[in-house]
Amino acid sequence: MTRVTLRPRLWCSTLLAVLTTAAVCPAQTTYLKSYKGTAYEDSRYQGGAQKIPGKVQCSNYDRGGEGVAYHDSDSKNSGSGALNPADGTYLNQFRMDESVDISYTKFHDQIDDSPYDLVQPPENQLYVGWTEPGEWFNITVQAAHAGSYGADLLYTSNRGGTISLDVNGKSATPPVTIASTFNASDPIPWRQWHHWNIMSNMMRIRLPAGKSVLTVHILTKGNMNLAYFDFKPSR
Repeated sequence: MTRVTLRPRLWCSTLLAVLTTAAVCPAQTTYLKSYKGTAYEDSRYQGGAQKIPGKVQCSNYDRGGEGVAYHDSDSKNSGSGALNPADGTYLNQFRMDESVDISYTKFHDQIDDSPYDLVQPPENQLYVGWTEPGEWFNITVQAAHAGSYGADLLYTSNRGGTISLDVNGKSATPPVTIASTFNASDPIPWRQWHHWNIMSNMMRIRLPAGKSVLTVHILTKGNMNLAYFDFKPSR
């Protein structure tokens, strides 16, 4: 018989991996089995779970409705079908029958391409807006491998605020401060909601390999437009 002896460091690492797997995987599996929401898909976006590493679009939050895939403070979509009239176009009517408020960037009359942007966003970029404290939405993602990921955020914020993320129903970040993009030099008051910026490496989360559900919580102040999180592997 051949006896295999593990070096202390290797033995500890092996034991830690076993214990971590035993602790995390059942909780992850239980949450995903009981979750009633589903990854967003439509005629243009047929990717299902959004891929990490990569840009996770907030407007492609999960299907499932109020209390399952999201919570919104009222039942009206203030963007799609309201500010953006229901004229039969994809962008104006995007998810207009759901209460999460959605709009998109417009490059006419210097709405979202003004000189007061800190970064210029893509044209026709969909985003979740009219955010209020207590609101949240879920996004199903697919991580290429287990590990730590940092995120950049494309956003605007008229008055600052805080958000946080859960992973599979468990808190994954402390409250994250979102820097205000208010600029008193802008002579047009409503454009304070359209000063775009990117917060680089604004949070880090740990993800298991494969499918997970991220929950984005609006904690304080609101009045933020959230376009996407760009997740990248981090050490």
